[in-house]
Amino acid sequence: MQTEETPRPTEGESAAQEYADNQPQQVDADDMTPETAEAPETAAADDTESRINELEAALAEATEKLGLLSEQVLRAQADMDNLRKRSERDVQQAHKFALEKFINELLPVRDSLEMGVSAAQDDAADVTKLREGSELTLDTLTNVLGKFGVEVIDPIDQVFNPEQHQAVSLQPAPEGVAPNTVTAVMQKGFALNGRLIRPAMVVVAQG
Repeated sequence: MQTEETPRPTEGESAAQEYADNQPQQVDADDMTPETAEAPETAAADDTESRINELEAALAEATEKLGLLSEQVLRAQADMDNLRKRSERDVQQAHKFALEKFINELLPVRDSLEMGVSAAQDDAADVTKLREGSELTLDTLTNVLGKFGVEVIDPIDQVFNPEQHQAVSLQPAPEGVAPNTVTAVMQKGFALNGRLIRPAMVVVAQG
């Protein structure tokens, strides 16, 4: 009894079968179930919703930060306004009471002058004591002015300085006195912290 042998595919048939096996299988639309058709759409919707949630969360965070920054800006503005008002008030107070210390220093001088005037009204007043009291009062006043940077300009026997002196008269130079020398001071000058307030009125020797 002879067994029938299965015919072997030819070389061309083998190549065709291999090509067919490598091709992607196509699913017939009629064979797709509703679940299979909706799967891509559901995945896309989930991605969109997730992205929306992320954006909403980011927006909420940014809004919160903006609110905090706005509060900080408002607080800083309020602090600046308070500082400006306090500075203005301090400046006003400084201007208002800037002379308080100076006045306190001058009050004893006024008291001395008042006492001198009262003593001079007495017919039995001692002229020598009045003069001594006046000199003491003048020294006190000079010391007070010196505390506040006031310098007395008394240029007797000094070379005439047009920046600090004002010549009210010219006289022939006395013997032994060089020309352009101050021979008399009619009125003393004053400077405040090196700045001339009033020039000294002087008489100058002329050669």
